[in-house]
Amino acid sequence: MLKTTVLTGTGGRVVIMDSITKLAPEDAGAHVVSASHGGISAGEVALAVPLASVFFNDAGVGKDGAGIAALAMLEAAGVAAGTVGHATARIGDGWDTWENGVISHANGPAAARGLVPGRRLGDALAAALRGPEAI
Repeated sequence: MLKTTVLTGTGGRVVIMDSITKLAPEDAGAHVVSASHGGISAGEVALAVPLASVFFNDAGVGKDGAGIAALAMLEAAGVAAGTVGHATARIGDGWDTWENGVISHANGPAAARGLVPGRRLGDALAAALRGPEAI
């Protein structure tokens, strides 16, 4: 399973992973791009390590918003979080999420950083790492 750092800048580093279950204490402070769904169980895993931001796949959003349920719980903890559209990146493929994922949903802290729906995730995170003037 893929887990690698793809970008480092003044605003931190971006770690991509095929599954949020690969999250480890050494990822603290990172911007994590996970190809997991954005449901409650994924959010619970993400809350175990303090992150700068975390992104998931919206998995088609699903019944009662199950595929994006983690966003609200992460927002309550002050963590920027969002999802990419399931039609723009393969679920379970971190590299595809980074390269091709387009943000479909973002919580308040993510939106405040310019990580908003309609932007390609890789571009948005790269701009965020360069600083507010780049967003």
